Amino acid sequence: MELILFFAGIIIVIYAQSRITSTYKETKEITNQKQVSGQEVARKILDANGLEDIYVVEVRGELTDHYDPSRNVIRLSHTVFQDDSIASLAVAAHECGHAIQKKEGYFFFRLRSFLVPVVNLISYMGYFVIVISLFAGLTTYLFLGMIMLVCSLIFQLVTLPVEFDASKRGMKEIERLSLASKEEMNGVEKMLKVAAFTYVASFISTILNLLRLLIMYDDRN
Repeated sequence: MELILFFAGIIIVIYAQSRITSTYKETKEITNQKQVSGQEVARKILDANGLEDIYVVEVRGELTDHYDPSRNVIRLSHTVFQDDSIASLAVAAHECGHAIQKKEGYFFFRLRSFLVPVVNLISYMGYFVIVISLFAGLTTYLFLGMIMLVCSLIFQLVTLPVEFDASKRGMKEIERLSLASKEEMNGVEKMLKVAAFTYVASFISTILNLLRLLIMYDDRN
């Protein structure tokens, strides 16, 4: 049973990653009718919401796009920043959604920001769990592992509404500013739904791993 849960979690995450990769490749080949790049989309949405103080910068990698609330910067990957594709339109609008969340004081966004340093600390402490388990035995390792997974689960649970809401806000801004046609909105929605599914998949995978450790802990006792 433990092996089934272990591999089920891996398969779900791999499937989600393959979906977003294939959808991204598909939508990045379609040029949006306005022929605006991801950088231009982000700038238009930010300016329209009184967020002129937020910078939009280019970073390396693929799908490395994110909003940094501590530095008030939206970082877009090279392709998203430069290209005028449906994918770039969707990703840029989504990241702007996070910036709007911060401006409006969206509860779950503030809660996640509060939890970030806590989760980082717990992840850092995870290295010590391995060392402790060498001396304390498997039972201690399983118990500490479950605590870490529960903390991760809470963070992921808070992250889900943040990501879904950011996509909703992004799509709303695209429609409001007429950045895409009705036909193009289908591609935007598809890209954002697949991206959100990766967070759902990670959440499910964590639950399965937690169940696996619970079974192992129960068998050990």
